[in-house]
Amino acid sequence: MKQKIAYIFVLLFWLTVSCALGQSTAKKENNFKNGLKKTFKFATFYGAVNGGNSVSDVDVFSITNGLQTTTVETPYDYSLAFGVRKIARLGYENRANTFYNGTENSFSDAATIGKIKGFEFLFEVDWKRQQGMQFLDQHHFLRYIANDYIVKIEYIQDGFADIQYFEASERYRYKVGKKLSFNIGAVQRLSEPYGYDPLEEWILSNGNLHYTDLAIQQGYSVQFDGNGGIQYFNPSGNLVAENTEVWEAVAIPTALSEYVEQERSKLDNTLQHSIVIGFDFYHYDKSFWLHSWGNIMPYHYDDGSEFSYHKYNDNKQWLDYSGGLIFGYYIIPKQLGIFAEGKYNKYWNRNWHDFSFGFNYVIK
Repeated sequence: MKQKIAYIFVLLFWLTVSCALGQSTAKKENNFKNGLKKTFKFATFYGAVNGGNSVSDVDVFSITNGLQTTTVETPYDYSLAFGVRKIARLGYENRANTFYNGTENSFSDAATIGKIKGFEFLFEVDWKRQQGMQFLDQHHFLRYIANDYIVKIEYIQDGFADIQYFEASERYRYKVGKKLSFNIGAVQRLSEPYGYDPLEEWILSNGNLHYTDLAIQQGYSVQFDGNGGIQYFNPSGNLVAENTEVWEAVAIPTALSEYVEQERSKLDNTLQHSIVIGFDFYHYDKSFWLHSWGNIMPYHYDDGSEFSYHKYNDNKQWLDYSGGLIFGYYIIPKQLGIFAEGKYNKYWNRNWHDFSFGFNYVIK
C-alpha cells in the first residue's frame, strides 16, 4: 500500500473535480470554469513547516571500563504538512489561527456527517519527526451528504498507531427531526492483512521462539574465538554484541522487528466487505452544544482467502467500531465553561484515540 500512496492521493483529488464536473465537461468552457470554481469555493490550500526542540540531552554513565559518560542527543522535532480542505465549520468551531499550519486537530473531521449537505473534502499529508522517530501521517476523504444517503471514501495512515487503510462506504440515512439521524449501509476496506503474525512459523513445540536461527537467516552471524568468547554481527558486518545477554536483549529484538516488517511488506492488501450501522447527533447554541457520532460493523464477509482476518479470529465474526463526542457547556455565560472532546477507533483489534477535556474560567 505504501507504494500506492501518491497514486491514491492523486486519484482522490481528481475524483473531487470529476464528481462535481461530470456533467459540466460536456458543456461550454464557461460552464466548466464555473463548476470548477464552485467545487473549490471556500477551499483552502496550505503548506507549512513546523519545528521545535525535542527532549533534552541525556547523560548515560558506564563503569565497565572505568567511568565513562555518553551523551544521548535527540534531534529536533519537525513536521512538514501539505493539504487542501473544504469542510464547513460547525457552530462550536472557531479558527484559532489566521493561517492553517497543519497542526490543527479538529475532532469533527472524523464525524460521519458535517454541517451542510453536499460535497466536502480533505487531503492532508504530514511528514513528522518526534523524539527522534519519523512518521508519515495521511488523512484524505471525499464526502457527499444528502437528506437520505451518505457516500464517503477515505484514506488514513497513522504512523503512531501503525494503522493504514482505504475505506469506502455507501449508507442510507434516516433523519429523526433536525438533530438526530441514523444510517445503515456497506463498507469496503482495503488494508494489509492485519492479524497475520510472521513469527508464528518460528514458534517451537514448547512455545519458545527459535530466534537465533531466524536472525542468522536474516544475515546476522555468530563467531566463537575458541576461548569461550562469542561475538555477534549484524548483516552489515558490524559488531552488535559480545555476550549472550546483550544479544538477546538488544540485537534479537531488532532482528525480529526487521523480519516482521519485511514479511508484512511482501503481502498483498486484502479487501474487507462489512455491514455498518451508525448515528449522528448535533445540537448547538451559544451556551450548550453536543455533537456525537458512532459506527459499528457487526458483520464481515469471509471470502475464504489465506490472509482473511476471520482466519486469525478463529473463523468468528468480530465487532469493529468508531465514535466521537464533542461537548461544551457554559455554567456561567461567557465566564465559566466545561468541555470534553474525543474520538475512538477500533478496527481489527487495533485501536487509536484522542481526547481532551477541562474547563475555562474568565475573570471579569
